[in-house]
Amino acid sequence: MKLLRVGPAGAERPALLDQDGTLRDLSALVDDIDGRLLSDGSALERIRAALGAGVLPALDPAGLRTGPPVGRIGKVVCVGLNYHAHAAETGAASPAEPVLFLKAADTVVGPEDTVLVPRGAEKTDWEVELAVVIGRTARYLETDEEARAHIAGYTIAHDVSERAFQIEHGGTWDKGKNCETFNPLGPWLVTADEVPDPQDLSLRLWVNGELRQDGHTADQIFPVAQVIRYVSHFMTLHPGDIVNTGTPAGVALGQPEPKPYLRPGDVVELEIEGLGRQRQELKSA
Repeated sequence: MKLLRVGPAGAERPALLDQDGTLRDLSALVDDIDGRLLSDGSALERIRAALGAGVLPALDPAGLRTGPPVGRIGKVVCVGLNYHAHAAETGAASPAEPVLFLKAADTVVGPEDTVLVPRGAEKTDWEVELAVVIGRTARYLETDEEARAHIAGYTIAHDVSERAFQIEHGGTWDKGKNCETFNPLGPWLVTADEVPDPQDLSLRLWVNGELRQDGHTADQIFPVAQVIRYVSHFMTLHPGDIVNTGTPAGVALGQPEPKPYLRPGDVVELEIEGLGRQRQELKSA
């Protein structure tokens, strides 16, 4: 299934995109697309049954905003330097273990919402990423099979980064990762049954119509299941948590000088095979 949330920010309603591309209202069945729903197998089966029975009312998408596909997110866990080619372009050695950092849940916005360039920013960068949505509480997972069983589905994350804040101001990466609007998410949560192999997905990103990233999840240093298993030994993952699994090569940081960092007025578009497409215009904070 392709689950999503539509409507004004903070007042989204749950919806579903059917096989014909028709937007269907789920608000009579569930309150929201969130961790509580994703951990409730019976509720998900009711949605599937209603879809199969053809009883879900259609929604007119005209003028309807698409919000993040998951509400009430507890945390966003991110993996840095998780593609061989991306590590190489930044001059970093491939890490021996996953590099982890956190983004605050309030950085998450919809897939077509405005991205704000922070005040004082000098090096705002783009990063298309495959995001994993957790469906069951994950603690101390031992096998990749266990990890896969804890995944509700997948979506697209744009891990916007301010490199000067991240690298040149000391301390942790968090300074360059947690500016407001720095994690557009969506458009859909595609349930795990529709993504048979998360290591077989293409990722692309364009800036002002120019293709900048053209990667594939097969280039990940730590595959999706290994990442989920690894993270579960350092923190508990709860239903509705998001794990951003890293970006392929092609970021501004890896380009020759003068590096083409983002500026207000730029338009970024990104897509992952089977998971939809995002588009954001950048404006000044």
